[in-house]
Amino acid sequence: MMIIGVDYHPSFQTIAFLVEETGECGEQELSHSDGQAEKFYRDLKQRGASVRVGMEATGYSRWFERLLAELGFELWIGDPAEIKAKRVKKQKFDREDARLLLRLMREDNFPRVWVPSPENRDLRQLLWHRHRLVQMRTRIMNQLQALAMNEGYRWRKKLFSERGRAEFEKLPLGFWASRRRQELLELLDRMNPTIEKLTAAVEQEARKRPEVLRLMTHPGVGPLTALAYVLIIGTPTRFPRGKQIGTYVGMIPSEDSSAGKQRLGHISKQGSSLLRFLLVEAAQAAARINPEWRRRYMHLAMRRHKNIAKVAMGRRMAIQLYWMWRNGCEYSQSVQCGSYAGQLGTGHGVK
Repeated sequence: MMIIGVDYHPSFQTIAFLVEETGECGEQELSHSDGQAEKFYRDLKQRGASVRVGMEATGYSRWFERLLAELGFELWIGDPAEIKAKRVKKQKFDREDARLLLRLMREDNFPRVWVPSPENRDLRQLLWHRHRLVQMRTRIMNQLQALAMNEGYRWRKKLFSERGRAEFEKLPLGFWASRRRQELLELLDRMNPTIEKLTAAVEQEARKRPEVLRLMTHPGVGPLTALAYVLIIGTPTRFPRGKQIGTYVGMIPSEDSSAGKQRLGHISKQGSSLLRFLLVEAAQAAARINPEWRRRYMHLAMRRHKNIAKVAMGRRMAIQLYWMWRNGCEYSQSVQCGSYAGQLGTGHGVK
């Protein structure tokens, strides 16, 4: 077995390797652009070597992961934060990072993380593509609103109705302002059908998965939020407790406490920013349509601040979706099977 610790960068990688049978070890820097790295691993395959590769979770490495899968090599991907915590020396450079990864693998102390399947990753691209296009459309619509407001008209949503748009196009503007209006409207007309097709694709993928349909029974949760939750969380068995979902998504406060003093900061923002955004949006939608969620939101908003209340409700929704998924129940069933704290006749304690 040949064990390789890889300090990965977009343009090159630094490796530290050890051959367990012979004790041979070494370090090397492999370039990506000229195919040096690919040739190195293919040569190992031709020699019939059994290889295990360890690297930190990072971006821009899909081609490398596909290459190792094609060659049949074992790949371990580790948690960067836990790997950093295991570094003893106050020295950080590429070769030292590769040595650290190799040492952790040899000691069976490598903090492996869950890796989604290729199909899962490809579906995430659908969600991200739609999300970015919606953001672009929002910026275009805001620019059109600014043009109308500069002429003294505050139409808001009416601007994009058939009548409002006709009146907006009749406004006398200067040459460049008129050209800006025309091109922004053309961009908007091209983006709307594309976003509609992507939305239909999301709904189609959501209907294929029973767990997504089950999560959609929760107030405020649509196919986009439910599908993103299932794809990013992966499987509920990864988390023994619901509270760990809040940590994984990055919706818990950062903490720097010492000597009996608790210091809480902003939320950690670890994990998927897309899922955090969708959970907060879904929680606000639930607060608008569900009396119980509205009551909880208003209570938190009056005690703290509405922004804190939005994030807190989003975290609550993430945990509730976790229990719905894990127990295999819909929203109405999860409410009936929820906490009985403070209620009589639960059968606990002295009767």
